[in-house]
Amino acid sequence: MWDWFINFLTMVLQGLHGFVGDWGLAVIVLTAIVRLLLTPLQTKSVKSTAGMQVVQPRIQELQEKYADDPQRLQEETMKIYSEMKVNPLMGCLPLLIQMPIFCALFAVIKNVPADACFYGILPSISQSCAGVFGASGFVGALPYIIMDVLFGVLTFVPMMMNLGNSTPEMKNQQMMMGAIMSLMMLWFGWTCPAAVLLYYVTSSLWQVAQQKLVTQRVMEKAKKDAEERAKNAPVEVNVVRKEKKQRPHKKR
Repeated sequence: MWDWFINFLTMVLQGLHGFVGDWGLAVIVLTAIVRLLLTPLQTKSVKSTAGMQVVQPRIQELQEKYADDPQRLQEETMKIYSEMKVNPLMGCLPLLIQMPIFCALFAVIKNVPADACFYGILPSISQSCAGVFGASGFVGALPYIIMDVLFGVLTFVPMMMNLGNSTPEMKNQQMMMGAIMSLMMLWFGWTCPAAVLLYYVTSSLWQVAQQKLVTQRVMEKAKKDAEERAKNAPVEVNVVRKEKKQRPHKKR
């Protein structure tokens, strides 16, 4: 199945190269196609994220209330998710779907010519920063280094844009996590083929533009809808009802 997917992706990339006439541009067009196909799912992800932000205070209350009863905490949490029509996993789904394509590019790039370039900016999209730096030094590797830096920065920026009205504590945690991930991506990207970096950078730029132009409006509307559902949600009443004993029937 994996080999079939790699062969299919290679065929698509070769077809795009035949259409646009440049391997790097073919990677960019492939990225745009993937992002367009994921747009409906991305919209659902944004709505789910908005709902999660609205229910977060209620979840925190439950965590304090049922700190000693994990089973009850899970039951009540799932109940809130159901009432608010929120799926906590939906926010990660677009990223998870892109991961196979991202990983497959490492194998796909081996099937393109060694001199497959990106308009001369990147002489070979199959080469990495480490490889070009070792062969040509800093000046020759500069375009690849810039791609690697963008690879790290564009890991951090979308995470910060998604913080919204999170609590200060959560914002600090996310900023710390984003900084660590960016450094890890810089290290990881140093040995990645330029085609992989080009795919990720294009996808991240698309995400940033989408966030500015579309996602914020969807998020605001989704938050209003979620807040309305929260107002109309049934009030939880913790009442322990005693079991009624059956009255004895009178003998006739």
